[in-house]
Amino acid sequence: MTTTPQHRLATGFSAASTATEVLEGIDLSGKTAIVTGGYSGLGIETVAALAAAGAQVIVPARRPEVAWAALDARGLAAVEVETLDLADLVSVRAFAERFLATGRSLDILINNAAIMASPEARVGDGWESQFATNHLGHYVLTNLLWPALVAAEGARVVALSSTGHKLSGIRFDDPNFTSGYDKWQAYGQAKTANSLFAVQLDARGADFGVRAFAVHPGGIMTELQRHLPREEMVASGWMTEDGVVNAQFKSAEQGAATSTWAATSPMLDGMGGVYCEDCDIAEPTEVGSATARIRGVNPHAVDPDAAARLWAFSAELTGVNAFA
Repeated sequence: MTTTPQHRLATGFSAASTATEVLEGIDLSGKTAIVTGGYSGLGIETVAALAAAGAQVIVPARRPEVAWAALDARGLAAVEVETLDLADLVSVRAFAERFLATGRSLDILINNAAIMASPEARVGDGWESQFATNHLGHYVLTNLLWPALVAAEGARVVALSSTGHKLSGIRFDDPNFTSGYDKWQAYGQAKTANSLFAVQLDARGADFGVRAFAVHPGGIMTELQRHLPREEMVASGWMTEDGVVNAQFKSAEQGAATSTWAATSPMLDGMGGVYCEDCDIAEPTEVGSATARIRGVNPHAVDPDAAARLWAFSAELTGVNAFA
């Protein structure tokens, strides 16, 4: 396996491209996709685009009745909804077992669901909730669905990261913030984990035909911001005091484009293990530049040694490892 360079391909798409546009000419008939968090924000736009291209889409949801209502309101009644709580590994295992029991292969897995900058909370074995929900839940889900991914003979897994990865590497000495909890550092660690997960999954999965990509969807105003007070978003320049969102933010349709592109684009055939943004492979962060905080990928989020270490650590924490 050759390593895919962390450099742009000049795809012809941009930050303004939508999920529908990147799927133009791509037929997903006969393909099965799972999109976590696929009933709000960019998740539901991802689901709508994949379904319109012919895919059979499954949306695992902590609140299935809410998911049903949201999807039905969008005319997506053919989308399947299943119960899944990423913060509860018993629930994750039950979902995976139900899916495997159907005998279906899995062509696309988009690990889209997330929480951001949430108040300090513990789940599972005392795990910090953002690390547990955003990373460990998806780590376990993907590992348990591994037989279905292999069976697809060319599956892709997309892990949604973000520029939040720039806020923190993996705190291997104290990932659960046993003291001094900082909601943004915790989010940063979780988003770095999402990226490193894709790096290591791709390294392990390429020989089985399974490729993985990390994706920064862009800044989008969605339910992801539900834990943030308006004053904080105003102070960050995300919106005015009158609630007008910064024009640099993407629409949800634009925000769904990069993950949809990474999951389906023939331009990425034979590639994987890279961090993507704006419907292309991202460039490494230009240190010291005016855009260093909002563009590119920092070395710690695509470091293969850190990725291997995180995988081993995640396996130890959860007792799950498809490659053991």
